[in-house]
Amino acid sequence: MNTEEQRTFEELIYSYVGKQVCPRTAAKDAVNEAMIRHWAEAIGDRNPAYTDPEWAAQSSRGKTIAPPAMMYSWGQEGFPVVAQGRTPDAQSELVEKFNENGFFGTLGTNVKQEYFKEVSPGDTVYMEMVVDNISEQKATARGIGYFFETLATFSDQHGDEIGTQRFRVLKFIPPAEQAAATESADSALEVPTRIASPRGHDNKWWWDACDEGKVLIQRCRDCQTLRHPPRPMCGECQSMQWDSIESALAGEVLSFTELHHPKIPGYQYPLICAVIKLGEGTNLVANVVGCEPEAVHIGMPVQGKVEQVDEKTMLPQFYPA
Repeated sequence: MNTEEQRTFEELIYSYVGKQVCPRTAAKDAVNEAMIRHWAEAIGDRNPAYTDPEWAAQSSRGKTIAPPAMMYSWGQEGFPVVAQGRTPDAQSELVEKFNENGFFGTLGTNVKQEYFKEVSPGDTVYMEMVVDNISEQKATARGIGYFFETLATFSDQHGDEIGTQRFRVLKFIPPAEQAAATESADSALEVPTRIASPRGHDNKWWWDACDEGKVLIQRCRDCQTLRHPPRPMCGECQSMQWDSIESALAGEVLSFTELHHPKIPGYQYPLICAVIKLGEGTNLVANVVGCEPEAVHIGMPVQGKVEQVDEKTMLPQFYPA
């Protein structure tokens, strides 16, 4: 892309800044106890403000509330809509313009939510979304590209703002050597690998142990509470002191889904992704393998193994026990 072509392209994509992705739209279901309970159970959140009406009645609120992080989930569309395709909007049009100009690589980079007001069962959550900003051209480790950010604003039935969510995506041109490899039919294509694990200050130790064939569970040194995923502070006593124990990887299926769409390179299908309740008491998200999808059910006993799932990745997988 020469200078003139880049200028024309940027005029086109920047024209999408401020465009509405969706108008203020009500969630199909009001905030309700069942969805809150499912959310809390899936992530192991035992905050009584969410699921204990008797406790909540004695609190300053006088009623239960929904976890703030559920804000985006209330308006999510169901599987049939996703599988059959969404109605075109400003965001999908913008993505298509990137694709048409060679920026077909896509990477979600970060999500930022802010919370301003709590909602309770019976409230209705509304969402509206715009394309908020598009960066100048960037040279990233993935390739030359642009970051664009959508801004979703959430409000209740009274019009009071509940919170916001910013979602940033990188659209990029893959490096020339990768593009060249795909252009030649005679070239040997590199087998895609799974998405690399994000290793930060607070969780690198967990992934390093996984590379060695072990699944460790973080434990508070002061109150002995186990926790997962890894984090710096105990949620029970706020201690910063911790050690870990090794899991026996015996557990049961707490919740699961069979992923169909979109098919992600590097993963084998059918793909069962499950929340596993480990015998030690913590929950772990992992794949269930070694059986047909129809055989998987909630409460199913499973036994895990840390296995090499591709050329670069060791992960715990669970088999029927």
